Formats: sequence, structure tokens, C-alpha cells
Amino acid sequence: MSRIGKLPITVPAGVTVQVDEHNAVTVKGPKGTLVQAVHPDITLKQEGGVLTLNRPSDAKPHKAMHGLYRSLVHNMVVGVTTGFSKTLELVGTGFRAQTDGSTLTLNIGYSHPVVFEAPENVKFETPAPTKIVVWGINKQVVGNLAADIRAMRKPEPYLGKGIKYDNEHIRRKEGKTGK
Repeated sequence: MSRIGKLPITVPAGVTVQVDEHNAVTVKGPKGTLVQAVHPDITLKQEGGVLTLNRPSDAKPHKAMHGLYRSLVHNMVVGVTTGFSKTLELVGTGFRAQTDGSTLTLNIGYSHPVVFEAPENVKFETPAPTKIVVWGINKQVVGNLAADIRAMRKPEPYLGKGIKYDNEHIRRKEGKTGK
């Protein structure tokens, strides 16, 4: 069996999980609602506060889908209870970020400010002018949005200027040596 797929998903109190006839999983919790379509070969069974996923055979595609959909459903349960966040840091002279409602404005060395609009169920926070926190209930959306923000000015290896994740280590290069 898949090591990830065979793990049960604990459904906390206040979270409801529903599976319809087309194998679409709907998870409702205090932070919001998420929906994910699951492959018809994967079956979901809920007993009490535990959700398990099963596969029909040990074929390689079934093993892969077993672990994938277990992770996706688990991330939905975690998202509607606690949520996910990614923290980014701006490194560079004059680099700063501001939020205005659901809009993030970045001044990162271009001749114009870069503006990002928050999708549904995603919030931007700027605890400091050089810190950005992307928060939401959908792990994939939060990660993709943080990656899009980082891609606007990737950290460069000589001075370390750019937008980086808070836990990211930038490998630095030495640069030119004079005679």
C-alpha cells in the first residue's frame, strides 16, 4: 500500500466532509469551503471522525492516485481549520510592499509599482514594509501566488537582492577579484 495513502485523515469537530455521487469531496469548516474532484477509482469512507481512502488494486496508477488524493483531501481539512501561509521577504534598497484591502502593491526597483489582486479566500498582510504574508485556505493557491510574487524579482546570488521566502537560503557568489 501507499505509505501516504493508507494514513487515515482525522476530521476535527466543526468540519463536515461530504462525498457526492460523482466522487466530488466538499469540506466545510470555520474558515470556508473547499471542493475537490476525486478519481472514480478511489473510494472514500467516513467512520466517525476518521476518513479513509481506498484503491481497487495495486497497479502503479492506482498507487499514485491513492497518495495524491489522500494528500489533497488532508490539505483541504487542514485549510478549512487552520489555513496555510507563506511569508516572503523583500531584500534591497527601497524595496517595500503595501496592502490596500485585497490589493498588494510592490515597489521593487522597476519604474512602476507591481500590483497583485488577491483571489477568493486569499489575504495579503504586510507586518513590516519588507515582509509579505500570503494567507489562505487553499494550499495550492497560496503556494502559486507566493511563487508568482517571488518570480517578479528573484533573489540574485551576488548581493542577495530580490524577493525570497523567509526560510530560503540564498547561495552567495564571491564576484570579481581585482589584481
